[in-house]
Amino acid sequence: MLGNEAIARGLYEAGVKLVSSYPGTPSTEITEFAAKYDEIYCEWAPNEKVAAEVAFGASLRGIRSACAMKHVGLNVAADPLFTLSYTGVTGGMVLFVADDPAMHSSQNEQDSRHYAIAAKVPMLEPADSAEAKDFVKEAYRISEEYDTPVIIRMCTRIAHSQSSVELCGREELPLPEYEKNPQKYIMAPANAIKRHPFVEERTEKLTALGETSPLNRIEKGGDEIGIICSGTCYQYVKEVFGDSVSVLKLGIINPLPVDLIKNFASGVKKLYVIEELDPIIETHLNNIGVKCTGKEMFSILGEFNQNTIRRAFGIPVPDNSSTDNPVPVRPPVMCAGCPHRGLFYTLAKHKITALGDIGCYTLGSAAPLFALDSTLCMGASVSGLHGFNKAGGKESEKRTVCVIGDSTFMHSGITGLVNIAYNASNSTVIILDNSITGMTGHQQNPTTGYNIKGEPAAAVNLEKLCRSIGIERVRVVDPYNLKECEDAIIEELAVEAPSVIISRRPCMLLKYVKAKPPVTVNEDKCVGCKMCMKIGCPAISIKNKKAHIDFTQCVGCDVCTQMCKVNAIEKGER
Repeated sequence: MLGNEAIARGLYEAGVKLVSSYPGTPSTEITEFAAKYDEIYCEWAPNEKVAAEVAFGASLRGIRSACAMKHVGLNVAADPLFTLSYTGVTGGMVLFVADDPAMHSSQNEQDSRHYAIAAKVPMLEPADSAEAKDFVKEAYRISEEYDTPVIIRMCTRIAHSQSSVELCGREELPLPEYEKNPQKYIMAPANAIKRHPFVEERTEKLTALGETSPLNRIEKGGDEIGIICSGTCYQYVKEVFGDSVSVLKLGIINPLPVDLIKNFASGVKKLYVIEELDPIIETHLNNIGVKCTGKEMFSILGEFNQNTIRRAFGIPVPDNSSTDNPVPVRPPVMCAGCPHRGLFYTLAKHKITALGDIGCYTLGSAAPLFALDSTLCMGASVSGLHGFNKAGGKESEKRTVCVIGDSTFMHSGITGLVNIAYNASNSTVIILDNSITGMTGHQQNPTTGYNIKGEPAAAVNLEKLCRSIGIERVRVVDPYNLKECEDAIIEELAVEAPSVIISRRPCMLLKYVKAKPPVTVNEDKCVGCKMCMKIGCPAISIKNKKAHIDFTQCVGCDVCTQMCKVNAIEKGER
């Protein structure tokens, strides 16, 4: 099983009844696989904060619940998390957080272990798919025994690699009677101040658990070298050293044990800590007076691999090692027929400043469009546009827009638009509605009309929503129609009022979207001006100084035909 699939299996076997998540690579498949089990109610929430709060509500009612997110999603869910640490749980509650060292699909490389430390909640980290499944069940036991939410930290390599998993049956848990407990769950100051000592006492008990838990284990090898590690790094250490060194594998990475580490350190001559990203384990060792070597040998940046460890220890790299082979450069690009391309071309053509957001449309920042000026976090384009225009005045208002996808708008763009309406900036917001959550692999969202299982669901009407919060100027354009896009953008930027343009066309990769016949190039007309290359469509290239259309990629969107000044690109036969 994939690590994420094993997590879902663990949810099934642990008797979990509710999972609420927001898709985010590399965590998305946890919820997609969990949804395949009829015994588990699963949903896509508008954002991670909502997902965590839904899981809390289910826990409050007495069932085991979960939510899953990527590392930056935990930033959004941090508000309920920190207070959940005080309230504790009724039914077990586990948050699954997938870090992304090397930023394969993320805007930063943050280390989620800091959140477990700051929120004072236990965090587990599996090193393969079998552990992923088993750690889930142990996490629920810890959650209920110690009255705490638990975080399981995944990372890209564990989430998306495969290993053998032994399947077990499901533990069915009855729904208990609901008992009101205001002192525990109403976090007004008078109650909250009484819960803080509980949190500190719980941390002491969890630290004691880590001293004896089988999740933390010593693998005795030679006594010359001892290595403390967890997660992916454990796999690399074992592949490089085998049983020639002693290893302390940590499965509970918060709170970290003290006596176990000291005893392990006393049995080896030289102690090393190998961990990706920040020196969390190393700092703990320094704090408890255990000498070790860590980040002075290993980078604080990116992912490690087997050769990272070999080089650090002066071990020759095998001639047949594949981890260092250079991968041919393949710049990311929007798909052929992507509905965002025409709108981005229009923005670039008019040299309009565009604040971007998180989604596949972030690729509009790349060559040859260079259409975006910023990408910060979910929803930041809308709020940022308001601030940009308030700072720049009328000159900015007439030359600046923001772009945000339909799913991202529902996640955290709405409140920014409310701010624009309420605090009155003449800002033009462009919602790129491709009828799906595209970047993470086509998940449904509150605008699509379907739930996680593909069943009909209430659909948010973006036009009505925008008008209801005070935006009077709302219009819809087809991004395949360049003139329509151009007219709308020029007109809305000229008006001294907040406005929303909805660029609406479904993603070409959706199964129900049918491609049109590919366009063709009349080489007798083509003058080789390369105008068609300015939209960066992967189906278009230049061969023998003439435009060339790859018919295996072209979907007949006809955007390039509108750009050709000599009418050399002709529509395919219908």
